[in-house]
Amino acid sequence: MAYESKFQREDIDELFDAVLTLKDREDCYRFFEDICTVNEIHAIAQRLQVARLLSEKHTYNEIEEATSASTATISRINKCLVYGADGYRRVLERLAAKEPAEQKE
Repeated sequence: MAYESKFQREDIDELFDAVLTLKDREDCYRFFEDICTVNEIHAIAQRLQVARLLSEKHTYNEIEEATSASTATISRINKCLVYGADGYRRVLERLAAKEPAEQKE
């Protein structure tokens, strides 16, 4: 791995290895329902939506209205987009690249 995370530990490596074994959306629902609370899943999904909307240049007010995220959460995610590890950007780019193929089906 070229990226050196400041959070890297053996147990986190195992968690990420487990996530990488998930084959489809059903696997994801089953695993995340077992490993996370409903509120944790909602919070993670909300953060991804906020990141998407920020990357699309929506205003904080528009994002707050669309997602119910607090301005503190929006600001924290914006900081990650600007100064973070590029995790959001990588995922959002991959999702955007995948969308046109899914629309053809």
